[in-house]
Amino acid sequence: MPDDGRRDGRPPFDRPFEDADTKQRVYGAVLHARKPMTAAEVADRADCSEESARTHLSFYADLGIVIQHEGRPVRYERNDDYFEWRRVNELAREHTVDELQTRVSELTDRIEEYRGRFNADSPAEVDVLEFDAERVDDVYAELGDWATVVEERRLHERARRKAAGSTAPSHS
Repeated sequence: MPDDGRRDGRPPFDRPFEDADTKQRVYGAVLHARKPMTAAEVADRADCSEESARTHLSFYADLGIVIQHEGRPVRYERNDDYFEWRRVNELAREHTVDELQTRVSELTDRIEEYRGRFNADSPAEVDVLEFDAERVDDVYAELGDWATVVEERRLHERARRKAAGSTAPSHS
């Protein structure tokens, strides 16, 4: 048996769903897609028949995981709102209101550090060309981190509000 150096059981990068069943491969194909795809394109990525892809895509559309765009041909895309809803619910379920508030505060502090460092209110306001050429890559990395921190704070705040609402006493 050849030793390919992967002892942790992870699949190869070019075939991340090779050991998955068809339903999982279709899910993975849609999850990783950057634009709406036809059932044939999903089938190609998921290494299954077009009919199988269509069946699973219809199931995922019914669940709200994918959005089905009518037309010729019908196209399918990942429903980012579903995944955001799922992440918010996961955070609210796994953390207390106090933990979520602490995280929101930590993320807010990091955002304020970035605002001070770049003298801007958001990463979009920063002109990377104002920096020395040797720093441009680092600046892009910091701006990407800043944008991620902003998004994480938004999700944690939504989860905090959800958790606070679910623990509030009812006034029946």
